[in-house]
Amino acid sequence: LHSSDSGGVSAQQRRAGKNTLPVKVVVSDTSPLNYLVLVGEIEVLPKLFDEILVPPAVVAELRSLRTPRPVYQWAENLPVWINVQTPALVDQTIALGKGETEAISLAVERGVPAIVIDDRHGRIAAEQRGIVAVGTLNILDSADRRGLLDFEEVIKRLRQTNFHVAPAILDAILKQIRTRKTGSSG
Repeated sequence: LHSSDSGGVSAQQRRAGKNTLPVKVVVSDTSPLNYLVLVGEIEVLPKLFDEILVPPAVVAELRSLRTPRPVYQWAENLPVWINVQTPALVDQTIALGKGETEAISLAVERGVPAIVIDDRHGRIAAEQRGIVAVGTLNILDSADRRGLLDFEEVIKRLRQTNFHVAPAILDAILKQIRTRKTGSSG
């Protein structure tokens, strides 16, 4: 799985009509957790992955006073399927925010093949270290493919947040999903 800007699906994936998440274990950064809580779809994560690892810095960011109230409340009582793990060594050469840096460091250290992350620079840093970057839109698309949610309905809710995605990327994903659901090519 390859990602593109703003947690999107790559052009290669759209052409192939594929966006599967074959990995069983992921590390998550803050942003995707934040948006999945805000759109009421956080429970798709344990349905898509067997294990979700989160470093302490991500938990701290989710519990920040600046965090939206529903996210803060969720983070105060993390579900059992969130496995908080501290990386033994934090790679300071990553030079991003604390959450991204710890998440990427944890994925590298544990040999986790994928990271759930939206930040463009974070995705680049992860991919440079051989980790597949999976964005919020990848998660939602995969959940839609498995019948866990309606992508178009969730996107309406996501647009009510401060989630940023290039309109062309979102339009391409929506077109792909509509084509997949109707079985037509246009």
